[in-house]
Amino acid sequence: MRHALIVPGLLAATLALGPARAQTPAAPYFDTYVAPAATKLPLFAVQQPDRQLSPFTGMTRRHWQDAARYLLSGAFSYVHGLDDPMQFPKQPGKTYPRTASQVPTEKLEGLCRTLFMAAPLLKEEPDLTLNGVKVADYYRHQLALLVDPQSVSYIQPRAKDGGPSQNLVEFGGLSVALFAAPEILWDPLPQATKDQLAATMLSYGDGPTVPQNWRYFNIFILSFYQSRGYQANTKLLEEYLQKQLTHYRGQGWYDDAPTFDYYSMWAFQLYGKLWSHYYGQQHYPQVASQLAANFAPLQDTYPYQFGRDGTMLMWGRSISYRFGAVVPFPLMGLAPTVPGTNFGWMRRIASGALLQFLQNPDFLQDNVPTLGFYGAFEPAVQAYSCRGSVYWLGKAFLGLLVPASSPFWTATENEGPWVSEFKPGTVFNKFEAGPNILVTDYPNVGAAELRDAPHQPASDPYRGNESYDRLSYNTAFPWQADGPRGEVAMNYVFKQADKWEPLRFYTFKKYADGVYYRTAELETNKNIRLRLADMPLPNGILRVDQNASTEATALRLGHYALPNLTGTIKRTTRKVKGHQASIIDNGTYQLALVPLAGWDRVEAVDATGLHPAAKTSTVLDAVGSTAPATRLYATLLLWKKSGAPFTDAELLPVRQVAPGASGATATLADGRRQLITFSE
Repeated sequence: MRHALIVPGLLAATLALGPARAQTPAAPYFDTYVAPAATKLPLFAVQQPDRQLSPFTGMTRRHWQDAARYLLSGAFSYVHGLDDPMQFPKQPGKTYPRTASQVPTEKLEGLCRTLFMAAPLLKEEPDLTLNGVKVADYYRHQLALLVDPQSVSYIQPRAKDGGPSQNLVEFGGLSVALFAAPEILWDPLPQATKDQLAATMLSYGDGPTVPQNWRYFNIFILSFYQSRGYQANTKLLEEYLQKQLTHYRGQGWYDDAPTFDYYSMWAFQLYGKLWSHYYGQQHYPQVASQLAANFAPLQDTYPYQFGRDGTMLMWGRSISYRFGAVVPFPLMGLAPTVPGTNFGWMRRIASGALLQFLQNPDFLQDNVPTLGFYGAFEPAVQAYSCRGSVYWLGKAFLGLLVPASSPFWTATENEGPWVSEFKPGTVFNKFEAGPNILVTDYPNVGAAELRDAPHQPASDPYRGNESYDRLSYNTAFPWQADGPRGEVAMNYVFKQADKWEPLRFYTFKKYADGVYYRTAELETNKNIRLRLADMPLPNGILRVDQNASTEATALRLGHYALPNLTGTIKRTTRKVKGHQASIIDNGTYQLALVPLAGWDRVEAVDATGLHPAAKTSTVLDAVGSTAPATRLYATLLLWKKSGAPFTDAELLPVRQVAPGASGATATLADGRRQLITFSE
């Protein structure tokens, strides 16, 4: 987890973003005034693609190295000499630094996180030079500055009564790099510098932490220095190791206390795998064995939540770390032990996700990745991030620590089950019982979708928002933020006083007969309640949601939103067997919303500044009321690629939804009957 504890007092300042926000005068905008780089990087291109080994992306291990060097060169465009910090132009908005006292930590983030890319490159190219600066010399020099009290990059040791801080996070990441390339980063250092680094880093590692993925930062610091002969708190190390194991929930997922998201992958699974490889197998073989057992199921679950072309979901906080989420795939090839792993599919996914962003023209600004999803996108930014935070995505390139002879690099790219197992005109569901996650793959459009049951209040500034509260997340349709006028995508919103409030409190009930069941209630008003049933169909979703509210209010249900990519979004309506279908088309995808029961009307709602892929966007919203007479909301949320209009059969795959005593019966167009059975 990334927490708000960047420096003392920042957590309190961040939590002040609650209801009192409007009454609190805004602090003066603080900027470090880093000038943009003098030259601009071109868009990343796969040079001399290898279409034999990688017929889909052209990317081999060499191209991964090219990508790491490309991103690292962007960071080094701000480095002209050994003393220059890894500090970048600030992105306007809620990001830190907000005071001068936070600047050393800002620089520390840039330094430690760019090492995720630099360390694997330096192991094979020790003389790597970027922007006229020898990269290895630069990092060693900067490590010495961290413990030089006269340096502006100096990091003070943790005070005896000091709590967890962002410095702990970055020193944990630095320890990963030290383990990975000690011959470059550690061994050449003067002994005095080593001792000073040990004292400073152990002051953080041998101390309090945040009780989820953060414990791994302590674990790596303690383990590295113990491996180098320094005295470390073995008791604390062993305590944190055992506590990390308690977060495992099955199917490769760790609960990051209190949610499931990519931190399970780019933190728990990554750190567990590398810690075992560099230290645990030798010193704590039982723990390492358990971590390996928890890693093994990933090949059967995690790949399915990526699109056919490797596109990853926009889901969860810190989404600016983007393709850092693919790092488990190459790590499957680190001393592989799980039989049957389709390494060609794993690499096709991982390379595809890299290209999803590297080849998007909005990805870099001033040679540095933006904080957002494609370009800068403030609704997806957390206040614990600075501009250098984004280099957490460099964790993907820790996959380059996997030897070139590994099957991850030598297998021929393929599309796995998308080729033969997933048939056009069908839908594939994979329910993961440990985390209660439903992953759905849609062969007709090559998209993947995820549903879970988060329960996070709005007072949680990192999780009580669109990053978690959508009814589902789809690789083809990144989430759109809610708007003040009731603009909503893939969620319900309810009118409370003069505001629209989305669902945030979900409870998983069951998965049965292809239907995913949850209950949901409004956070501020428990009289507003729904019983939710999602049934994925070949071209979309049938929603059958039962009203359990005892209070009447206006509500809206949103489809996914479409970004305006070409200057216009076409809107049409069609009558199909007595039902009106509302359709929008942005030239890439078409979306259709067909109300079957419970709705008053459908609106096509334009939005500005709410979508991560374009300045303007459009969403279809169904409008109704929770008046007790309304017992059932039945809705078809459909999609297909642009080019050919929806057929009548595609617009009405369900003939009718009839309410019953315990739920409803949906009659599909082919005559099959689907019983929807709710339970409390």
